[in-house]
Amino acid sequence: MMKEGVQRRMPVVLPRHTDELLSSWITRHAAFYNVPPLIMLQHCLPEVSSLRAADLQLTCGQEIRLANMFATERDAVRRMTFTNVAQSSHRLIAARPTQVCSSCSLGHMEPESILRSQLLGWRITCPLCGDPLRDAECCEPPSPFEQYRSTALRGEKLLDDEAELGTGTWTSRAEIARLLLMRRVPRPFPREHDLWRFRVLGAIVPDFDHVVAGQQENLPSPARPILPLHLRPAQLAGVAIIERGGPEMLRMLSGHMMGENKTRFTHATENLIAHAPKPQASLQMHLI
Repeated sequence: MMKEGVQRRMPVVLPRHTDELLSSWITRHAAFYNVPPLIMLQHCLPEVSSLRAADLQLTCGQEIRLANMFATERDAVRRMTFTNVAQSSHRLIAARPTQVCSSCSLGHMEPESILRSQLLGWRITCPLCGDPLRDAECCEPPSPFEQYRSTALRGEKLLDDEAELGTGTWTSRAEIARLLLMRRVPRPFPREHDLWRFRVLGAIVPDFDHVVAGQQENLPSPARPILPLHLRPAQLAGVAIIERGGPEMLRMLSGHMMGENKTRFTHATENLIAHAPKPQASLQMHLI
C-alpha cells in the first residue's frame, strides 16, 4: 500500500462541474495525465477496487485523502459521490448514465463529463434546471403516462427527499418502488397466459399493463427497479399514490398476488408497516 507521505497534490487540478460525478472528475484527470482512470484513483486510494465503489461509498479518511490530492475540500468530494444517499435508495442508482438533460449536458466535452443525476433511477426531471430528462442512448418514445405527470412529479420529490435528504413519512419510498415491480396475477385470468407483463404497478396504474404488452418491454426485476424513462412516470405515480394511501393500500395489493410471490410481498409490506412511525394528526391532515 502506498504510504501517505508519497502522495502529493496534482500539479494541475481540473475544475469540477456542477453535480459532476466523482468517477467522471477522476476520469478527466486520468485523460489529462494520460493514465487509466483506475490507476489515477488508486494513486491516492490503492484499497479501492473500482470507480463505481468510489462513487457509492467513501470513508471520511478516503474523502480527506482525495481532497488533499486534488486540492479541494472534503465536503466537495463527498457531494460528488452517493455516500450521503440512503442505503435503501442504492438499488435505484444505475451503473451507467441512463438519462441526460439537453440543457445541462456536458456531452460535448472530451472525455465526456457525467453528472450524478444521470444515474438516478427515480428522476424524470433535471435537478439543476427542472427540464424533462431524455434517454441517454436512443430516441425513446414519448411517455404514454402524461396524464399522471403531476402525481409522478410528487413521487419524484418523495423519492428524492428520502435519498438525498433522508426525510420521509410512514415508510421507505424506495422500497415501494421496488415492490411495485413484483409480479401479480390479474383477474380475470388472461387467456394469453403472458403473465410476465403483469406487475403490482398495474393494479394502481391500469394503463401500465397495456403499454408494456403493446411495446413488448422487458421490465427489470425488483432487485434493480430502474424503469426506462418513458415508463418511469407510472412507477413514480404509483409511489406517490401508495405513500398517500397509507399501510392499508399496501395490504390491499397483496390480494393481487398468489403463492410464494404473495408470501414475499406480504412479508415485505408487513415489515414496512411494522416499522412505520405513526403519523401525527397534522401530518395526516396534510396527506388528505
